[in-house]
Amino acid sequence: MGAQRGPLFGNEEQCCADQPVYRNSAPFYSAWITNHSSLKEPSMPTRDVVFPAGRQALYERNRYSPAVRSNGFLFVSGQVGSREDGSPEPDLTAQVRLAFSNLNAVLHAAGCTFDDVVDVTMFVVNPEANFETVWSVVPEFWGEAPYPTLTGMGVSWLYGFQFEIKVVARLP
Repeated sequence: MGAQRGPLFGNEEQCCADQPVYRNSAPFYSAWITNHSSLKEPSMPTRDVVFPAGRQALYERNRYSPAVRSNGFLFVSGQVGSREDGSPEPDLTAQVRLAFSNLNAVLHAAGCTFDDVVDVTMFVVNPEANFETVWSVVPEFWGEAPYPTLTGMGVSWLYGFQFEIKVVARLP
């Protein structure tokens, strides 16, 4: 008839502490994982947040992180052309330059430069009217080829701003 596999139903095994466990069942899996702790899901580490100098209060007030380091990359929140008090720079060209300056401050705080950026997402309010103005400023900050990837999105509202840039950079 075949070899006897276990005392009860033929599908159980003895695992570690002489506890019967069953294949293809939650108790078997749980007991096995408990006794093989190196295979457990890793716990979520605390976020390694990067704050640029002088702007931490602005981020804390708005309840988000300017950038987070993770797995060799820096994920930077969207940066806008905000003044020290958080208000928008009214002139679009100056607003784009200020957004790039704010972005560079975050990158610098993490030990990066724009040369480390691998992916860019730009948000532009009314892109039909504003794209050429925005794009005329980009070469001042973009650097040399090879360029990062780029996704451009036209949006209807950015909390009073006309331009926002968000990036992912490799950490040096």
